[in-house]
Amino acid sequence: MPGARSNILAGVKLPWKNETPAETGEATSSSARAAADATADGTTATATRTTQGKGRPTPKRREAEARRRGPVTPAPQTRAEARARRKELKATRSRAERKQDSEARKNARIEQRQKMMDGDERYLMPRDKGPVRRYARDVVDSRRNFAGLFMPFAVLLIVVMFLPAIAVYATLLMLVFAVFLVIDGVILGRLVNKRVRERFPDSTDGGFGLGWYSFSRSMQMRFMRAPRPQVKPGDAV
Repeated sequence: MPGARSNILAGVKLPWKNETPAETGEATSSSARAAADATADGTTATATRTTQGKGRPTPKRREAEARRRGPVTPAPQTRAEARARRKELKATRSRAERKQDSEARKNARIEQRQKMMDGDERYLMPRDKGPVRRYARDVVDSRRNFAGLFMPFAVLLIVVMFLPAIAVYATLLMLVFAVFLVIDGVILGRLVNKRVRERFPDSTDGGFGLGWYSFSRSMQMRFMRAPRPQVKPGDAV
């Protein structure tokens, strides 16, 4: 009857046995399933993290820096708003900083005017830019123009008007001077236009506009002309 005894003992849980083989097998199967599930979950999460995007394009460096600095203050719309903003900025800066900024702006203006007087195209006014206008200035500066006497004559005429004894003669002299001034302006304008057509045949800058530009420059004294004359009277141009 050894076989029957073995079957009976097989169903009894002995003290030195913690688990039955069935329970052990079940636990092992549960552990394997848990490990498989964990592996599957980890693989799925890794795949999700790998394939999932940000949903937006990567910002450029300029945009990122602008976002860190914050929004840009819009430009003032009125003069009153501009004055208020300057006043606010002045209140937030120290006196030494304001003085330094003022000196920097002053030096920049002086440098800009100096380059403009030297004839630098980058700093000239629109009416003075271009090779045609530069050549017209050289033509005017190379002549001794009658119109150059306009300003000294005007000052002299103002003084003479305070002398009643010769005021009548001063008026007559003014009319004569005006006639000669117009004649000299017409001659100068035709001369400049003729030389410009010879030097720049494809240029569209000419006619009355160029003649008036030359005449208005000739009415100024040499040391007051801007840009500064680049040639001397009598030089060949």
